[in-house]
Amino acid sequence: MPNIKIFSGSSHQDLSQKIADRLGLELSKVMTKKFTNQETCVDIGESVHGEDVYIVQSGCGEINDNLMELLIMINACKIASASRVTAVIPCFPYARQDKKDENRAPISAKLVANMLTIAGADHVITMDLHASQIQGFFDIPVDNLYAEPAVLRWIRENISEWRNCIIVAPDAGGAKRVTSIADRLNVDFALIHKERKKASKVDHMVLVGDVKDRVAILVDDIADTCGTICHAADKLLSAGATRVYAILTHGIFSGPAITRINSACLEAVVVTNTIPQEDKMKHCSKIQVIGIAMILAEAIRKTHNGESVSYLFSHVPL
Repeated sequence: MPNIKIFSGSSHQDLSQKIADRLGLELSKVMTKKFTNQETCVDIGESVHGEDVYIVQSGCGEINDNLMELLIMINACKIASASRVTAVIPCFPYARQDKKDENRAPISAKLVANMLTIAGADHVITMDLHASQIQGFFDIPVDNLYAEPAVLRWIRENISEWRNCIIVAPDAGGAKRVTSIADRLNVDFALIHKERKKASKVDHMVLVGDVKDRVAILVDDIADTCGTICHAADKLLSAGATRVYAILTHGIFSGPAITRINSACLEAVVVTNTIPQEDKMKHCSKIQVIGIAMILAEAIRKTHNGESVSYLFSHVPL
């Protein structure tokens, strides 16, 4: 592939390498460091003049530092006369702050969108945005890819009774996601309605749907402290489900998440590798990882060739 450069930020170099390998390319040279006052410094190690540049940086780890690093890398490539700079952000930072849900609350996802645009990004590729409205925060093209093809394949290959399973949304916001997967598998779906007294703490859950004598598969985009997922698993088992799996796109697993998963009645917690999971897997045998490098690599290839990305990943399993 001529006239293309793939750069990796610090957040997830393993995923960046897998994307480059899939495309048959070498990662381009970049050096990042911090000055003694903790300012981020980026040194682009090769010419990007007239090149189609892709910078892979996920919203994980030291999120604020990694976001600033991404902005600096974008700007460095832009002012070095790159023909186009695409930010490949598998897990979009601040995605849950996507609306003004109380007085004086910030819409931080919109702020991140503005920062990326001002830094010089011409295009953004991301995966399973927490809310599709975030695409509207940008004045540049945004391709929101879906982990659904990889999820469908994992279900068919790893759950022998998948034809008798039921796909469950742990909250109303995930209804569209689970109905799409249920339709592709030709199975039923259910919904858990949850009420919160405050953020990250669920007060009450109501199950809508029949899970009795079925394998229940919880599907969601983000798992942070895992209180919702573990509470939902208990609810499904008490309603007669034979086994419960959780499949998530972005496994943040902060705070008490690993402890909760280890003591929960979940058969497995399956996540994509939009966020590195090696350290978490050492402390929790239930965590399994689905690779999505091939989806991101194919999106980069199609974007570089001027082909459509959205139709492929919303309709055709890999």
